[in-house]
This record gives sequence, C-alpha cells and structure tokens, in this order.
Amino acid sequence: MKEGHPISNALTIDVEDYFQVSAFAGKVARENWDSLPCRIEANVGHILDLLAEANVRATFFTLGWIAERYPALIRTIVDAGHEIASHGYDHYRATEQGYGAFLADIRLAKAVLEDLARAPVKGYRAPSFSVGPANDWAFDCIAEAGYRYSSSVYPIRHDHYGVPDAPRFAYEVRPGLVEVPVATVRVLNANWPAGGGGYFRLLPYKVSRWSLRRVNDVDRQPAIFYFHPWELDPEQPRVPGISFKTRFRHYLNLERTAPRLRRLLCDFRWDRVDHVFLQDGAA
Repeated sequence: MKEGHPISNALTIDVEDYFQVSAFAGKVARENWDSLPCRIEANVGHILDLLAEANVRATFFTLGWIAERYPALIRTIVDAGHEIASHGYDHYRATEQGYGAFLADIRLAKAVLEDLARAPVKGYRAPSFSVGPANDWAFDCIAEAGYRYSSSVYPIRHDHYGVPDAPRFAYEVRPGLVEVPVATVRVLNANWPAGGGGYFRLLPYKVSRWSLRRVNDVDRQPAIFYFHPWELDPEQPRVPGISFKTRFRHYLNLERTAPRLRRLLCDFRWDRVDHVFLQDGAA
C-alpha cells in the first residue's frame, strides 16, 4: 500500500497523561496531578514498540511537566530517532493566558525539553489547538521563543476549538514560522476532520483511510495526524463526575486504537514533522 502513496505524512503524538486532558480541567486540579497514578511511561512505551515494528519515525509534542518527571522517557524517544517538540509546560490553553504568561510557558517548556533531549526543539502545539483569531498574538510569542513551526490551529468547526476558515495546509504565519494544521478533508464546502484524535476512535477506520488518501491523492499534500498515549489505554483510571458527552468522547473505543494504528502505519508513509515540513534531515 505504501508504494501507491509516495507522499510522506507527519505522525504526531501529544504526550500528556489521561488526567491532563483539557476536558477534565474542571474535575482534576493541577495541584493534584502528582498524587495520581501516572501511566505515561507504559503508554509511550507501547507507542514506541508500534513505531519500531513499522519502522516509522514520529514527532512527540511533549509537556514540560511530563519531561521533568520522566527524563529517561525523553532520552528513549530521542534515541529511537523521533523528534521531541513542545506542548507547553503544564497544558494551559493559549486562550487561558495573556501574552507574558504564554511566552514564559512556551519558553520554559522549550528549555526543559532541549536540556533533556540534547537537541533543538523546533515545534510547538498549543493544548486543544487553542490559537485563533482572538489570540493571533500567540504566533508572535511562538516565533519570539525560537520555534520554527507551530501546529496549533485545527481548521474545523468544533465546540471546544477550531478555525474553520483557516488555511488547510502548511503556511508561513510569521517570518520564519510555519503553521502546520492537522489534516482535514474538504467535502460539501466544509472542512471535516481527517487527522486523528477522537474521530479516529469514533468513526470506522475506513473513514480515516479514505480521508488521508484524498489529502494525498487529490490535494497532493502531506497530512498531519495526531493521537494521545492515553488513547491506547483502555485500563486507565476513570475520572468521576464528568458529563456524559465528555465520558463518551474520552473512553469510547480505546481498545480499538492500537489495532487501527497498526493498519494506519502500514497504509501510508509516515515521518517526523521536521522532516516532512521543514525538510530537516529527511531521508
């Protein structure tokens, strides 16, 4: 199958634990994070095994909070040939911060990650894709902090995020800074999600496969796909008191993620974001 799809797509992982997702922010206080059972090491280990099996390199958008507590995990990711990028320090959305706080957060995360990875951190992804017209200044911060690319805008309509009229493909958003949106497919004059996340679990696999093939074959563009380590973990602790919608979105079909990822890794060509979109060190 890969031979028919010569375009390399970018595979990305948002490295955060199950209790750090934005949807749980009202139920799990940040000051309690250290007291909760962490499952990030085992889940990232599972992902690394899947990637090694398929001989795929990926980009890991990692929280500084995670990196400080699991420094050996960062070295393991880098030593396996993957890219470390930034997901901020402790998963505050960009919309929850002002200019100064946001700049300090992404600078701190970059410094922590570079110290542990012993490699430049070129990319940043805002938690919950929380950059849009209302906080366009965030791009100035990302550029000022020294990042070369961002993946912080999802050009779809969603109840928690999304800029449906944003460009669908990579573009220079500031001098020297490229925005790399998560993949979408254009159908019926609207953008539909094609780049993973909860949609990868909720919809049949053939929908994701069709959508990504359309991006490669019709749009002739590389796609960017993302998922979280907790999405491969059906045994993760359940967070009490959340709404039915949040419970449905977070827990449905967790047991199907790993088998579907195996198929995805075989059906398309994949590489790191910096290799695909910056051509840095690409094979």
